[in-house]
Amino acid sequence: MLAVAVLAACASPAASIPVAEPRLLEQALLAEGVSPADSALVIYRLEDEKVWASGGARIRERFTPASTSKIPHTLLALETGAVTGPEESFEWDGETRFVDSWNEDQDFAAAFQRSTVWIYQIVVPRIGAARLTEGLEAFGYGNADIGGPEMITRYWLEGPLAISATEQVEFLSRLARRTLPLSARTYDLAVPVMEVDRGEGWTLYGKTGWKSVEGQMDIGWYVGWVEQSSGEAPGTYAFALNMDMPGGMDEAPKRRAAVERALRAIGALPVAQ
Repeated sequence: MLAVAVLAACASPAASIPVAEPRLLEQALLAEGVSPADSALVIYRLEDEKVWASGGARIRERFTPASTSKIPHTLLALETGAVTGPEESFEWDGETRFVDSWNEDQDFAAAFQRSTVWIYQIVVPRIGAARLTEGLEAFGYGNADIGGPEMITRYWLEGPLAISATEQVEFLSRLARRTLPLSARTYDLAVPVMEVDRGEGWTLYGKTGWKSVEGQMDIGWYVGWVEQSSGEAPGTYAFALNMDMPGGMDEAPKRRAAVERALRAIGALPVAQ
């Protein structure tokens, strides 16, 4: 299990699981304005179980997943038939929300890519509490806690659902390997929706998240995996970053920028030209 691997790797430099020098990740974080003391970043190469980690005990600390939960929710929606497919269309209700791209009709694929909360607040209740709990538990998705009926449209935004960076990477590794308890159809429909970018010999999949609850520290997320078939370090790398965002959404661009810099530093992505 990855969680065991990460704990072993971080506990001792002589551990059987290879681990890279955390300073490499810390330098990448600092270069993008992210404090290593106020963040956790875990990267895991599936082929040889090599672990890169920064953040100390925080890599095991659970936080509300916010929109990164759209990954398991998308899988469960497709698996259970709560949506017919990525092309299912949703009609905008006319309410103006703070993200311009949410304020129009759009399909399920666009809702994932734009983090359109109101669409997932329609879809998640369709899945149903019992199947949500069963699915999240089967995925090993953090505490798998969806709360009571009154939280069915908010549990991933405000809690009680919570997950650590290590648990995110464990879940994403199983997704990348296609070893989650899902049909081939679900994988075939869902994975392309999660693609963020691609280039010669590599494809990046991911999802951002932003937990913003009044009176609490904002938490930013960026999670996903990269598949690289060329370069100096080919392989599949699962990753998860969470970070304090005292500046709120103004700090949002740092999430993806910091992770991609770290991935380039370890050879998982080509160096930007």
